[in-house]
Amino acid sequence: MQVAPESAASDKIAVNRERAERRRAVARTVRDHRERLTSTTGTSPSFDHELLVHYARTRLSAAYAVPLLVALVGLVATVWLPQLVIVVWAVVTLLVHCAGTWLCHVFVKTPADRLSIRAWTRRFVVSEFCYGLTWIGLLLATATVQAPGIETFQFATMLTMLAVGTMFASSLPAGAVAGTAPIALTMVALFAIRQDVLYLALAFLSIGSEIFFLTLSQRLQSTTMGMMRYRAEKDHLIAELGTAKAVSDESRRRAEEANLAKSRFLATMSHELRTPLNAILGFSEVMKNEVLGPMQNPTYKEYAGDIHTSGQHLLALINEILDLSRIEAGRYELNEEPVTLAHVVEDCENLVRLKARNKNLKLVQLIEPDLPRVWADERAVRQVVLNLLSNAIKFTPPGGEIEIRAGWTAGGGQYVSVRDNGPGISEDELPIVMSAFGQGAIAIKSAEQGAGLGLPIVQAMMKMHDGTFELRSRLREGTEAICCFPRSRVMDPLPPVIQESAHQPERRRRTG
Repeated sequence: MQVAPESAASDKIAVNRERAERRRAVARTVRDHRERLTSTTGTSPSFDHELLVHYARTRLSAAYAVPLLVALVGLVATVWLPQLVIVVWAVVTLLVHCAGTWLCHVFVKTPADRLSIRAWTRRFVVSEFCYGLTWIGLLLATATVQAPGIETFQFATMLTMLAVGTMFASSLPAGAVAGTAPIALTMVALFAIRQDVLYLALAFLSIGSEIFFLTLSQRLQSTTMGMMRYRAEKDHLIAELGTAKAVSDESRRRAEEANLAKSRFLATMSHELRTPLNAILGFSEVMKNEVLGPMQNPTYKEYAGDIHTSGQHLLALINEILDLSRIEAGRYELNEEPVTLAHVVEDCENLVRLKARNKNLKLVQLIEPDLPRVWADERAVRQVVLNLLSNAIKFTPPGGEIEIRAGWTAGGGQYVSVRDNGPGISEDELPIVMSAFGQGAIAIKSAEQGAGLGLPIVQAMMKMHDGTFELRSRLREGTEAICCFPRSRVMDPLPPVIQESAHQPERRRRTG
């Protein structure tokens, strides 16, 4: 009966988490499709802008390399062409290049919200086309020359421009086609006109080179797009993590405020509850013991005994709640001193012996001799042992046996163990009984009084002593609770101090 609510709560949390993930996935899919529908290239509009920015920055980075290339090609072309033709071509090419560079500079400086992706894409494509036309002019000028080696110059110039154009415009596929395809088609036409096997082979090589460089440009664009997607996913994930962290911080703050309010409430109500409880306990005890005279009605005497018992149970419950709240709030202070575990175990056994005898239980005490003292809070250690003994007596059936052990651990520490042969606890219920206000199925069926705070208090107090608490149990075999104190809290006995008499130094000096 206790497991069902917790399993239902965990299932509900899992279902809510799954629904939230499904909603995020649907929202992400809808956003991607909406962006693709409003895009000019079938990708996200933000990717379109980033691709154009990448193209513009690539062009700007090569602003000083293109004039060097023009100067080099013009210098080589002086072997076949007049210098005036070369100078006119170079000036026109550089002017077109400067115009394209200026467009890229304006695009980079313009804010993204004031840009029209379609308009700027057309401008860049036209700029690439015009730039390609300038190189076509050089090729047409060399076509009128009949000199050895001119075909090699033309083919090398074409390959250079195809490679440079596709590399610079890799993030703008339309620009790469507009800038390089006319050059390749011009060379194909020039080679095909000559009707020679060598020139036909060069024409086919020109077509193959154009296809190869355009494919390479597409691959470069795909790589750039993949990097942008990964970066967008990373940014989205960082944003989600930031939101989740903000929600987590807010939830933690609220939880801390609620915990502080709970601690203040319990601290305030402790006096308000204990004062009337002490009066109830005192007056009910007077009535039960007939201190002021005998009661005429025996039922009233029985009622007074029930009131006293219920008051004691309520006072113990309030004390446990206050102890646990102080431990959780970090306000439980240990008054540490040398403590002998054997004496604490014997005192606690004497306190519960009458209760065990009334239930026909056998208490067996096995304590190793000559145990040194440990550095601990004696009140906390007594509460730990009493809680374990009370649980064992509460859930052990009549005629059972409870074994109390104290001795050395393998690591040099000391332990206290309480073992019974009661009904035991299943493995699934162990986390429940170790949690605050948690009770197993045996406790619920037997209707034993208790709030489920004994074991959590034991675990918390052992943690404050740097120790460990372990609960071992199997159904129909019994339960064993083991508390271990670390080696650092065991106080080694000091050797006796040998005091020399006042006459021994004088005898030593005389002998010397």
